[in-house]
Amino acid sequence: MHNHLSRHAQQVLTVAQGKAQVAGPAADPSVARSWLRCLEQHHLDPAQSMAPAVLEHARMLERREQLQLVLEISSDEMNSLFRQLAGSGHAVLLTDARGLILNCVTEAAEQRTFEQAGLWLGADWSEACEGTNGIGTCLVERQPLAIHQNEHFRSRHTGLTCSASPVFDPHGELLAVLDVSSARHDVSRQSQFHTMALVNLSAKAIEGCHFLRSYEGEWLLRFHAQAEYIGQFSEGLLAFDGDGRVRAVNQSAINLLGLARQRLLGRTLVEIFDCRLDDLLGRASLQPSASWPLYTQRGQLLFAMLRGQARRSPQAQGGQTLATPGLCLADADLQNDFRRALRVYERDVPLLIGGETGTGKEAFAKALHQVSSRGGKPFVALNCAAIPESLIESELFGYRGGSFTGARKEGMRGKLQQADGGTLFLDEIGDMPLALQTRLLRVLEERQVEPIGGEVQTIDVRVISASHRDLVEQVAAGQFREDLFYRLNGLVLQLPPLRERSDKLQLLQHLLGEEARGQLVHLEDRAQQTLLDYHWPGNVRQLRNVLRTLVALCEDGVIRHAELPMEIRRLPALSGASESPDSAPLDDAERVALLKVLEAQYWHMTRSAEQLGISRNTLYRKLRKHAIERPQ
Repeated sequence: MHNHLSRHAQQVLTVAQGKAQVAGPAADPSVARSWLRCLEQHHLDPAQSMAPAVLEHARMLERREQLQLVLEISSDEMNSLFRQLAGSGHAVLLTDARGLILNCVTEAAEQRTFEQAGLWLGADWSEACEGTNGIGTCLVERQPLAIHQNEHFRSRHTGLTCSASPVFDPHGELLAVLDVSSARHDVSRQSQFHTMALVNLSAKAIEGCHFLRSYEGEWLLRFHAQAEYIGQFSEGLLAFDGDGRVRAVNQSAINLLGLARQRLLGRTLVEIFDCRLDDLLGRASLQPSASWPLYTQRGQLLFAMLRGQARRSPQAQGGQTLATPGLCLADADLQNDFRRALRVYERDVPLLIGGETGTGKEAFAKALHQVSSRGGKPFVALNCAAIPESLIESELFGYRGGSFTGARKEGMRGKLQQADGGTLFLDEIGDMPLALQTRLLRVLEERQVEPIGGEVQTIDVRVISASHRDLVEQVAAGQFREDLFYRLNGLVLQLPPLRERSDKLQLLQHLLGEEARGQLVHLEDRAQQTLLDYHWPGNVRQLRNVLRTLVALCEDGVIRHAELPMEIRRLPALSGASESPDSAPLDDAERVALLKVLEAQYWHMTRSAEQLGISRNTLYRKLRKHAIERPQ
């Protein structure tokens, strides 16, 4: 091991002496440039072994608050990317524009391995600190790249393989870096092409969603030289105000228009496009579905769609159908639950929403807030399970400047203060630490919040909480305060799993329209029926992710049965297998049960065996018996 580290350090010094490599780690120009920066600008020693610098608690809170929106947007995308990597040995990381790790998704059993490699929350992986690495070098090069093992500058990092892609904000500034790191020694360079493609796709998805969310209340023009590409990652996005003045553009818009960002910002649309502003605004729609030709002032033909400013839907009166922005509630029971929830919410009665993971609890709560009398006030969400326990108190209650070592002098407003006048949504409330449950109960009773080290402040907040856990069982087990439970469950709603909803067809069409984002896409009849028959263990979230992938891969506007994921194509066909005289009904039932558990656990064999109550060896025997193979 010592000889390997010494040889690597010697390779680095060879490049520094101007002896360019035609093969080897520094054959990649971006790696060679980075090695030279590390030696000449950062004065780093490739042989030096030291742990990365880790940001102190207060600064970590500050950075998370500054990137609150991107952390919220990226959470589902990071989990989806982790599942797509299909196998152990990966960590999905999100850093800020300085290279500080703000979020990490990996297997709990492998967390220690990555921490030993220096991949901690708050660790500084900038090139100036850690030398050539996926995160730090991506920040400097401002482009997607992979750093494979010996391409790292520091010898201590040569066991890592990293694939990183930058995430830019609507103004072209670096916002974050999305990275997948592996500590496995058998990772080939060729396998990184697949990983790099997935990382880049996820980064673009985060970037696009961040643009849309950042200008949710603005007019948004979406355009491309080919109509079928509107709604895809190469579409141009241009946000403008009511006077038609450009507020922000993405890189694709700059490329399509052939004008620099600074030449676009602040200009009016009529200076860029051959149109009248009133005519353009007349084409706006909250959910545009058809494109139309739009010429630039230089005569270039584009195709465009215009999303109008978000408008709060009026509250339904009497027997009218209640508008639910962003939701599909064609299910009569869900529509009725929404009406009941709105009535009690307006009377300041707390709501507790239950349901399996992925059933849309936050979307339900947000739609409720939007159509209520508080629709124009803040809606602030806090996922109690997604925030480290050491940070959740500061996130929820905030702190006064100078209240502890390292605290920023102006302090930080907690979620309760941010939601003042509006709604606080506490997701996965069952995962809140007991000590914080006591403080939260006091806030709800007294309508006052006391930041860490600060003075008591009066707040006006309505609370909606949610959990996929059985809180009654948690109360009985002493894991959740009984008095807080009774304070939160003014009205308890249970969102049904997707497999039990009566409006699956309408929901499928609704989600497909959202994910298509104006692209004309429809499902082949057989593909649609297969999607409707599938049991969807991940519920609406899983369905949305599947549709997003299918839309991204769709080239001719038709999604066919053969293009569906293998596990979805395979399961429905089993429902009629027992009708064959040659099949054994019990074997068929066992095969279906095995597949359901495997998919629910994302093919993690240990967890699947535990859920089934059998050993791993028995599980593998049953897989061979039923000829079940993991989908590629």
